Parts: sequence; structure tokens; C-alpha cells
Amino acid sequence: MSSIVIGEILSGLLFFGVIGALLLGFPVAFTLAGTSLIFGTIGYFFGVFDFSNMGNLMGRYIGYMTNEVLVAVPLFIFMGVMLEKSKIAEQLLLTMGKLFGRLRGGLGISVIVVGALLAASTGVVGATVVTMGLISLPAMLRAKYDPSLASGVICASGTLGQIIPPSTVLIFMGDMLSSINAQVQMAQGNFAPTPVTVGDLFAGAFIPGLLLVGLYICFMIYKAITQPESCPATPMTEEERKGIVKDVAVALLPPLILILLVLGSILTGIATPTEAGSVGAVGATILAALRWRLSFKVLRDAAMTTATITSMIFVILFGASVFSIVFRVMGGDNLVHEFLANLPGGAIGAMIVVMLIMFVLGFILDTFEIIFIIIPITAPILLALGIDPIWLGVMVGVNLQTSFMTPPFGFSLFYLRGVAPNRVTTGMIYRGAIPFVAIQILAIALLFMFPQLITWLPSIN
Repeated sequence: MSSIVIGEILSGLLFFGVIGALLLGFPVAFTLAGTSLIFGTIGYFFGVFDFSNMGNLMGRYIGYMTNEVLVAVPLFIFMGVMLEKSKIAEQLLLTMGKLFGRLRGGLGISVIVVGALLAASTGVVGATVVTMGLISLPAMLRAKYDPSLASGVICASGTLGQIIPPSTVLIFMGDMLSSINAQVQMAQGNFAPTPVTVGDLFAGAFIPGLLLVGLYICFMIYKAITQPESCPATPMTEEERKGIVKDVAVALLPPLILILLVLGSILTGIATPTEAGSVGAVGATILAALRWRLSFKVLRDAAMTTATITSMIFVILFGASVFSIVFRVMGGDNLVHEFLANLPGGAIGAMIVVMLIMFVLGFILDTFEIIFIIIPITAPILLALGIDPIWLGVMVGVNLQTSFMTPPFGFSLFYLRGVAPNRVTTGMIYRGAIPFVAIQILAIALLFMFPQLITWLPSIN
């Protein structure tokens, strides 16, 4: 048996070995690095891996730590966490509930809108689902909403953080696709490739994000018309009606203006994501101070949460770097290239298969784990086959968002289960998520058929 075949077999076993170890519950970062080193050692004895390749790791790690684009990650996380810890997000939810609650389905629509706003302020799915589950679910149940519908609305709205800018997932994918696209273009003889930036990915995700929000709202309107008992109106009291203008001015407009400034500066090219993230982080802190909610405890909790989430993401990235080196050196790239290039349907066929693999992995792995493992392996082949990098990045984001809310293993369903009252059963949460999964699949189909929904806005920047 030739060394090439042995290397490809070992690289395939490495991939499935990592998945198996993760299913056993081992920590992700150490599983990626440890399993890779075990298979690298086996490959060394078979003569298909040389540990001198590990010398590239230090350069990669320094590159991650000095990458100005990735500095945006903790800044956007801090912005969202500060809005949550200072209760600004809670007040936003309550105010929107009063504003739209007098309409049938209005409370559900307000949850969708606030979910989109929170997604645009934090980009972290788990925090958004938990926050909305703690605040919105009790309010919707008190308003006599169907528990399944209420659960589905919250799960769907919470996952918008995967796709609506400034999604932290898009920041990492944008950074990876930028370098991968440059390498592919140069390999094809184009030594002046068109750069792909995180801002391009944000612009590409903007219309799909609005499309999803619009489809969710249309579904709520449909439920309000066909099953009004599932989402009744909650009329305001006379006292609430008197104070609604003040509540909107105080609770809704300031965070809305901050979010629009942050996103607008990125989409118009006025600021880089990192610069916009710093404005967002400082702006959220100022908003908390103006409402007399900025204390040392709030600041400490926001900083600790930001540091914890950021450290978790980057440790996984470091472990994934070890996996990537071992997988590639042993010939995994060739194995994946042969598999995808020989699929029927050409580039679109390969894209569909990659999307299905990611969708299934979304049941057992977190988003960051998937993109750190799958994107470096599959993106070079897909881009070489002619797939647009911006379209690829946004499609991956929407696909993983769908996986996040698909029963029975969707992560957002488990997040909500952890904070939902006992009378909301797991079966209710699953039933509530199914219509929104169907909406997600419809959106993916539309983005497949009309890629201009993704590519148009970046093309005019």
C-alpha cells in the first residue's frame, strides 16, 4: 500500500476520530489537538507525517493574536453582554411588548424584532436565547400564548445572532475565507485577487437576515389570522398607555441608534468591523451609565463573561489549527478534493453535500467547532470549483442557524429548555420549532435560487 493511500486513510480516520471523541464528551479544544497528535504520531511511524510541520503552529498563533480583524470579536461580545447585564435588553423587550402587544400576534412580532436587534448587538446565540427565554417566555405565557408557538418564536429569534451582522461567526468565517480565497486565486494564476473582507460578509448577510425576520413576522401574522386563540392581544392599561411615548424614547431609541451606527458604519465602509466594535462597546457602556445602571459589578460581570466566551472560542481555534496541519500534511486535502470534485452536479452538487454535512454536524458540535474544522478543509475546493466566497460564507451561516433550531438536537432548543418553566414541556418546544425550521429551509432554497440576495449588496460597496 502506497504512502499516499495510507495518509489519506489516516486523515479520514482522524476526522471521524475527532467526531467520536467529541461525542464522548471530551473538551473540544483538547480533543482536536490531542486526537490530531495521536494520529500524527501514527502517521510518523508510517512515514506520512513529519513533526517538523508543527513549527508552523507558532506563526499561526501569533497571527491570530495580532490579527486586527479578530479584535472585533471580544468588542462585539462585550457590547451585547453590557446591554444584557445592565438590563437595557430587558427593558427593550418589555417596551416592544407594550408597543405591539395590543395586536393579535403583536407580542410574538415584538419578540422577533427584539431578537433581531439583540442579534445585531451581540452575535452570540446562547446569550440571546437565554435572555429572551427568561424575559419573553413568561410574558407570552401570561398573555395566554400557545406554549409551542411562544417557544418556537423565541428559539428562532434567538438564532438570528448566527447570521445578522455583527455575528461573531461571520467575523471568523470572513477572516478564514479571505486568506483561502487569496490562496485559491493565486493557485489559479490570478496574482491580484479581489479581496474578501469581513465587511463584505456582513453586507452579504444583511438582506438574508432581513428576509428571515420578514418570513418570521409573516408566519406570526398568518397565525394571528388563522388561529387567533394561539396569540391573543394584550391591551395596555391606561397607565401603560400614558407612559408608552416615554418608554419608547428611553428604552427603544438609544440602543436602536447605537446598533444602526455600528452596522451602518460597517456596511457603508466608514469604519472597519473592529473600529465599529469599539464604538459599540463604548456606546453600550455609556448607555448603561446614562441609565444609572453602570456599577463595578455590572462592569466586572460583563468583562468576565466576555473574557470567558472569547477565551473559549480562541482555544478551540488553537486546537483546530493542530487538526488542520495534521489533516493536510497526511493528504486529507486530496481526499476531500477527490470526493467533492467527483460528485454529480459539479460545484452546486459539492456545495449541497457540504451543507448537508454541516447541518448534521450542527446537531452535535457548536458553530465555532464546525467552521474551524470544516471551512479549512472544504472551502479551498469549493472556491476552486467557482463558488463565490461571500455566498459560501452566508449560506454556511444560515445553514448552521437552521441546524441550531432543528429538533431533537438543536442547541437553541436546549438553551430554552434550561430556562423554560416546567409546564412548557420539551415536546412543546420541539413542536414550536418545526414551522420555523420549515421557514429556514424555504429561505435557504431562496438563497440557492437567487444568490444575488447575498452578493448584490457587497458588489455595490
